[in-house]
Amino acid sequence: MIWKENITFDPKVCHGKACIKGTRVFVSIILDCLAEGMSDDEILENYPSLKKEHIQAALQYGAMLAREEILPLIENQG
Repeated sequence: MIWKENITFDPKVCHGKACIKGTRVFVSIILDCLAEGMSDDEILENYPSLKKEHIQAALQYGAMLAREEILPLIENQG
């Protein structure tokens, strides 16, 4: 699956933030739910407009962002 088939960035929808096509569910919400330990089934129950492939697309998108080669300056690492 290619995340680009399920995720959109439209300035007229959700202020241009990454969201699942055809919904107003931010990709970040899905990732937050997963980070909190919610199962796919729990997410789908709470967001009935989503499908399992949307959760997978959100994970793929998050992984792609994590591979960014430009790293922010981290101050006070001590």
